Amino acid sequence: MLKRIKWKAVLILLTWVISLGGLVVLMSFIEIKKGSLVCRDIKVLIPGIESFIDRHEIDLIIQQKEGKLVGQRMSSIDIHGLENAIKANPYIEDAKVYADMDGTVNVLVRQREPLLRIINYVNQDYFIDRKGIKIPTSANFTPNLLVANGFIMESFSGKVDTAHTRIASALYKTALYIENDTLWKEQIEQLYVNEHQDIEMIPRVGNHRILLGNADSLDIKFRNLLVFYKNAIPRVGWEAYKTINIKYTNQIVCEKNIIDSTRLKSTVVIKAADTIETLQDTLKTATH
Repeated sequence: MLKRIKWKAVLILLTWVISLGGLVVLMSFIEIKKGSLVCRDIKVLIPGIESFIDRHEIDLIIQQKEGKLVGQRMSSIDIHGLENAIKANPYIEDAKVYADMDGTVNVLVRQREPLLRIINYVNQDYFIDRKGIKIPTSANFTPNLLVANGFIMESFSGKVDTAHTRIASALYKTALYIENDTLWKEQIEQLYVNEHQDIEMIPRVGNHRILLGNADSLDIKFRNLLVFYKNAIPRVGWEAYKTINIKYTNQIVCEKNIIDSTRLKSTVVIKAADTIETLQDTLKTATH
């Protein structure tokens, strides 16, 4: 009869029963300790140097939601509710709140990263962050950003929201492309939407406007512009052209600056597929 008993299975079952019992005892111990544990400290971590949010503002949110935490029993603190209250701030993208067994409440905040500042057609001012979310401006912090203005009809309700119009989405896409490229981030300082709903770019260097059009084929358009900058500008100078039109992916159309370039033809059309030699020959012809 004893030979029929599967002792290996019995041993495994006994091990599980002991482990489960130990876990229950441990959880009970933790709950008892948690019930008597009081909050001793609050640690707030906000990565980044310049920001919309500082420790004082986080402390205010905590106090408004839970009152004074230090001295409270940990079991009475609504950690989940506190986390949601912090996330409700428009400048905060995400927040994690958790408690340690030593009585410390930890708050980890990830704030939104503004990408573009928009001043719309009625002079309403707001930011678009790197995720394409509209957020309000702040009286406490003004980041150095690319600015877009002009005939922008995208409004802002004051609450965190996504872009709803084609032009706002195109501005966001263009700003993100510029932000991610070291050269264009330094060169392009402003975006302007004209009455035809075309995007124009205002450079830091040069007395000209760059007509981008829409946000399609940005890689090709900016590559064409780079070729033009490298091969045409050194020959005619930064003040030679009034506009550089790159909205068409197969050519660059330049309008002369009459004041500074009286020897230039009024318009120069350069095919984007031209070789460097052909581009140089075209410019030689245009300057005579």
